[in-house]
Amino acid sequence: MARIKDSSVEAVKSATQILPLVEDHVRLRKAGGTYKGLCPFHQERTPSFTVSPARGTFKCFGCGEGGDAIAFVEKLEQVDFVGAIEFLAGRFGIEIEYEEISPEAARQRERGKRLEQLLERATVFYERVLWESDAGAFAREYLASRGLGEEVCRQFRLGYAPGGPTLARRALQEGFTQDDLRSAGLVRQRGDDYFSRRLVFPLADARGKVRGFQARKLHDDDALQAKYVNSPESGLFKKGDLLYGLDTARQAIAKEDRGVVVEGNTDVLALRQAGFQPVVASMGTALTEAQLKELTKLTKRLYLCFDADAAGQDATLRGMELAVKQGFAVNVVSLPKGTDPADDPAAFERELAAPVSYQVHMVRLLHERAGDKQSSYAAIRAFLGTQPDSPERLDAIRLAADLLDLPPETQAGLAPPRTGARTAGVISPRLLDAGTRLERTALAGVAGNPGLARILGELGPEHFDDELHRRAQAHLLGNEPADGELTALLAELYAQADEEDIGEQTGEQLLLRLRERRLQRDLADADDDRLVDLQQALLQIRTAIREFA
Repeated sequence: MARIKDSSVEAVKSATQILPLVEDHVRLRKAGGTYKGLCPFHQERTPSFTVSPARGTFKCFGCGEGGDAIAFVEKLEQVDFVGAIEFLAGRFGIEIEYEEISPEAARQRERGKRLEQLLERATVFYERVLWESDAGAFAREYLASRGLGEEVCRQFRLGYAPGGPTLARRALQEGFTQDDLRSAGLVRQRGDDYFSRRLVFPLADARGKVRGFQARKLHDDDALQAKYVNSPESGLFKKGDLLYGLDTARQAIAKEDRGVVVEGNTDVLALRQAGFQPVVASMGTALTEAQLKELTKLTKRLYLCFDADAAGQDATLRGMELAVKQGFAVNVVSLPKGTDPADDPAAFERELAAPVSYQVHMVRLLHERAGDKQSSYAAIRAFLGTQPDSPERLDAIRLAADLLDLPPETQAGLAPPRTGARTAGVISPRLLDAGTRLERTALAGVAGNPGLARILGELGPEHFDDELHRRAQAHLLGNEPADGELTALLAELYAQADEEDIGEQTGEQLLLRLRERRLQRDLADADDDRLVDLQQALLQIRTAIREFA
């Protein structure tokens, strides 16, 4: 990569004004010599984010982020120093000069810029045909029939390719060559436009530069049978490197610390139209290493939602296995067969509130695909044996026991007990709701790992909804004797700790999740004076939970 001249770096720094830069992303109000607004880097309801034009700096007193304009761009756009300088140069109209490079490298750079300009001109051309011509009327009707409004379609720069040599002729008139058109994937061998009579979705990289297109079939007499056709693969365009909508979702993904991956472009449009921001599409394929590399700059929490048919399940499986290997915490959102997020965005958000973990999804999938109970047991046991001790693994073990309807002695085989395991029965997880199960499993973790009593002591009775669980907490801390009811519960807790092999790390995670739950409840009822402190505490707890991944 060519080095930017020091003089250009200094010119960009001199021209950069932090106030208009931040105002591109944050609504600010004047407060004395500074400006205040809601932080773009974390969720908050009371402004704790300040900008000082005189110093050229920003600071958030909620999450601690701060620095100059370059630091703001690096954090917001998830780019390095060079990327930030290039971003600011574009924003404030500064021409960047690079250190001298070889003539061949200079030609390659100029050609790359020329092709980028051509793709941008093609995008504008397709947009105008869609919105300003009779040829685009049918495509406009199609979008309306899918419930997609003009505003969101314009935001994503949708267009219509009329076909013939229409685009090619216009590009040649503007000074581009046939070789340029072929290299950009815009024409076929005989010179006609590559896309014909199709709805066009521009495909941009993470910086928002158009790299190619995906075109959807609209007419029954289309010569191509495939519903979607992409630009031809080239050095400029590689479908597996791109995620649809990532350029406009980066800030929301980083701010909410989660990325939601759906299958189709229209799913992204429908969800964004409904106000849901941290969503991208894999464009009908499983996630790739290159796509995950872009996401890992923004979050380590993924929610995957693919079609419920066999192909969709396989795509989910391949994508989540690769994501898990790269250290992501993966959850799966399942929708009924024949539906997708674009059909009902509100229903999708409800499903998103109750996802299943990678481990639970795998157990369910292995059971569904097994030929009989014995092979299901063997496959599930082999899978669980590869999974580290975690609350998600415990949930998967419980599900497996329910699906296979295992007796207690066989359940132990899914998770071999530690030496000296007790044999008392454990209450069926089907009788407990999620909140009660969290409390009980956290207490079982302390029962099986006395060293966690110190962390349990940092929690108050308010962290437990169940009165008997509050008494169990007090007993485990040595503050309350056991009566008959409490003795029975304690026997179940010790047995559960052994039966499910709850390790110390898992127990600590469960206690952290109790604290997270309490902070979320406090935030819902907090006044402005406590809001920032609670948000900061919640951020610290979630960071601690993620460190276990």
